[in-house]
Amino acid sequence: MANTSDIRNGFCMQIGNDVWQVVEFQHVKPGKGAAFVRTKIKSLTSGKVIDKTIPAGHKIDAVRVERRKFQFLYKDDMGFNMMNNETYEQVTLDEKFIDNSDLMKEGQNVEVLYHAEKDLPLVAELPSSVNLAVTYTEPGVKGDTATNATKPATVETGAQVNVPLFINEGELIRIDTKTRAYMERVKNK
Repeated sequence: MANTSDIRNGFCMQIGNDVWQVVEFQHVKPGKGAAFVRTKIKSLTSGKVIDKTIPAGHKIDAVRVERRKFQFLYKDDMGFNMMNNETYEQVTLDEKFIDNSDLMKEGQNVEVLYHAEKDLPLVAELPSSVNLAVTYTEPGVKGDTATNATKPATVETGAQVNVPLFINEGELIRIDTKTRAYMERVKNK
């Protein structure tokens, strides 16, 4: 058993018959009344995100999870097929268990969270950023860097992201996988 002081981003807990992961949390100590923890939690079985307030000192049923390195192989009708980098075992995950799955390209490494007691895959997490080539965007105009204006672009995985006006087709860009935001241009090596 854990309590509210153990809550962190990524912390997993059992509520009812479901496993939930903390996406955001905030310890609140109001001037009047008891302290509490305001959380935004995500169900690892349905993908649903809810807000939950937990009184300070409340006992929580913590779930032990393991992070395992997997490689994304391909997507088919069954879902996303991944291979364990150590044991070469393969698992298939549904799209709802992978945030921003359209930013994954074949051969990319991801972390899959496993329920330690049941040895079940729960959710896959992409790295914090990915480098992808721009396959289509409107042509840029020299000197269009004074403002923070953006334009839509399609990257090699088929995902749509907003990029600055000076980005052209064929360029390699870095994208934040949590917010889908353009980070920077990457030099081709």
